[in-house]
Amino acid sequence: MEKKEIRIRNAFDHGKVLIGFVTGGDPSMEKSLEFIIKMVEAGCGLIEIGIPFSDPVAEGPVIQEANCRALEAGATTERIFELAAAVREETKTPLVLRTYLNPVFRYGYHAFCEKCKETGVNGILVPDMPYEEKEELAAAAKACGVTLLSLAAPASRQRIRMIAAEAAGFIYVEPLGDGIGTEVQLRTELCGILSEIRAVTDVPAVIRFETDDSAQLTEAARLADGVIIGSSIAKLIAQYGEKAGGYLYDYVKKMKEAMQETERNTP
Repeated sequence: MEKKEIRIRNAFDHGKVLIGFVTGGDPSMEKSLEFIIKMVEAGCGLIEIGIPFSDPVAEGPVIQEANCRALEAGATTERIFELAAAVREETKTPLVLRTYLNPVFRYGYHAFCEKCKETGVNGILVPDMPYEEKEELAAAAKACGVTLLSLAAPASRQRIRMIAAEAAGFIYVEPLGDGIGTEVQLRTELCGILSEIRAVTDVPAVIRFETDDSAQLTEAARLADGVIIGSSIAKLIAQYGEKAGGYLYDYVKKMKEAMQETERNTP
């Protein structure tokens, strides 16, 4: 594989990005690798791999169930790093790990970030890490050339400018409610958050998409710089198990084409 530096921001060089999220090890490490490559081939410009955790409080029930399946199949932090290394052998697509603070703390902040660097992981997202307590991990990540991504939740609107001003890679906008809401609600809420972000930075902002409503995905893609799809992927894996690869390819391709159509029709 040609040696070339891979940066998260490279994913946004050619327009809006479809980001595919998969829980590592669901239903197995081998199948996770296959599914990730299928998603890249179908149009994902960035891949987010979840490290399974016993108490994934920031996830909805679909992803929580995927965590349980992966843990029951023997997934560990170390095996997720092996998965990341295997993915990196197959593609130059930027990779992000989504994890919780406890596994990183137990692994050791610097050791965890060194392992990210070693296995080709470009960024990490820790949804349960308070902004005020990020400095130690941020320093370790910076020393290893790994991007610690920032998260902006609707409830943190008063703090969004502060968070965004220090962000790198991309800013992860959490779901707006339990199902995002109507298109009008989506536009109102998301525009408010994005206006605060864009007032202080040009770092891309992406929204995590939690419903199967194609109209809402189109609206999210019109407003944000990228969309993360995760629950629909986990549902397909739950339904089809080891045979989910083709279904994932078709779904991602359909979503990518919808995003491209949105870009063509956006003034």
